Amino acid sequence: MGTYLNELTTEKINRKTIDIDECSTEKILFLINEQDALVALAVRREISNIACAVNLVYESLKNGGRLFYIGTGSSGRLGVLDASECPPTYGTNPEMVQALIAGGDVALRTASESSEDDTVAGAKLIEDHGITRQDIVVGITASGRTPFVISALEAAKAKGVAIIGVTNNHDTKLHKICDVCITPIVGAEVIVGSTRMKSGTAQKLVLNMLTTCTMIKLGKVYGNLMVDLKATNVKLHDRAKRIICHATGVDYKTATKHLEAVEGDTKLAILIIKTGLDVDRGRELLKRYEGRLKEAVSASKNNGLLTSNFNLSNTLNGNGR
Repeated sequence: MGTYLNELTTEKINRKTIDIDECSTEKILFLINEQDALVALAVRREISNIACAVNLVYESLKNGGRLFYIGTGSSGRLGVLDASECPPTYGTNPEMVQALIAGGDVALRTASESSEDDTVAGAKLIEDHGITRQDIVVGITASGRTPFVISALEAAKAKGVAIIGVTNNHDTKLHKICDVCITPIVGAEVIVGSTRMKSGTAQKLVLNMLTTCTMIKLGKVYGNLMVDLKATNVKLHDRAKRIICHATGVDYKTATKHLEAVEGDTKLAILIIKTGLDVDRGRELLKRYEGRLKEAVSASKNNGLLTSNFNLSNTLNGNGR
């Protein structure tokens, strides 16, 4: 094991920061920032692999599957962070994107380092969550060899599940399991082995890209507006109204009226304003186009298309907006 770890990029000595303990506060911060600047470029070099992974995730979710992140320590917490943001941002069911972390929810607040070696618990996760080949699993491990993650992925692979890996080292155990492995090599950490730093930042960027790109492809974004957001507090209600204003050109008061009329459904409010449809017909049109607002709006502008496809000759109010 010692030899294996010695070969990992993430365990190397960073020659740029070898005297960091002798530096002034500003110099320490400069060195950290200088190293952080390397992360985005490392992620960019993995765009082709990230694109392949997004396509796999999209196909799974489009067909009713679920996305599972599996990780330990900092990597596991990043998975939890990304998964937990999907429902409020994109209006997804919490079941669609889930994150499983070694040590369970307690490990979100308290380090549970020994749990990363628990291979039995890793494999058991796959059974406990009823993961099938319809789903997709993303294993996150900076080293690429974390036993908990590897055992979970092996159990999933045995069921025919597509496997994506996110690691910060080349030629790891993770690579041997995955259908696609995303490998942003960020180099030695500022503090030796502290993979919550550059490695963690790279992982955060990759996970953001996986879910954001997938949600765009699923029709949950109109232009660059998060039209499927769930307005569950004052800030989000205000954001929803401003999104409606931007998308339709109506004033804030009008946006508020329409948002209330559709019980906080931002996407439906935009469709109704832009097309003149009533609520029920607006919902039907969105359902027909699988929630893709641009396609629904476009279809509503063509009476012939709408009538022939939906048998809704009276759907429009005739204003053709």
